[in-house]
Amino acid sequence: MVNDKIVNDKMTYEYLLAGLPELKAGSDSPISMEKLDELLDEQLSASDKKYLALLRAPMDEATLAEGLKARNRFVREWFAFNQDMNNVLVAQICRKHGFDAKTQIVGEGEVAEQLRSHVNQKDFGLNEVTGDWTEILALAGIEDLMQREKAQDAIRFEWLQSRTEFDFFSPEMVFAYYLEAVMLHRWSILTIEEGEKIFRELVADMKKGVKLDA
Repeated sequence: MVNDKIVNDKMTYEYLLAGLPELKAGSDSPISMEKLDELLDEQLSASDKKYLALLRAPMDEATLAEGLKARNRFVREWFAFNQDMNNVLVAQICRKHGFDAKTQIVGEGEVAEQLRSHVNQKDFGLNEVTGDWTEILALAGIEDLMQREKAQDAIRFEWLQSRTEFDFFSPEMVFAYYLEAVMLHRWSILTIEEGEKIFRELVADMKKGVKLDA
């Protein structure tokens, strides 16, 4: 049952968000995913539930394509941001291991095209793309795989908070909260062995010439 209200044809979630505990990067989530899922399934409007379902889906090629075409701007930008960050990291790993980065870059857009056309340039020409790419370019230099994964999520966490800083009680704020909670929960259960397995599978796919999903 939806207990919040519609303002200017857009659902707001003042009561839902006011009742949720604060999330802090680097800390354990103060709410279980089961409880959060239950609250969101009860409180979100039908249209916002569709966006949440998209954000819940595995980040494979089909989900990425759908997310990049979503009507909601926040959702589109979230999927584009993840595609760009993943592509930058993949391009650097390809360079390090001698793989063809052009065959591994996923999707379209300014960043993807820049990576494909500037494979031999140190920063892949990203200085010509709007935004600060320093943190993302630094990811490949983190040798500890678990620390690299955590650094990626820290960048994602920061992105989510900056994009919803002034979206008080909006659906986008709910979506960001959910994504932040997922990251905190994931780090509470991910082991070193699982992190290393993810990376081994990534490199193995490259060796086989498989195009990687974002």
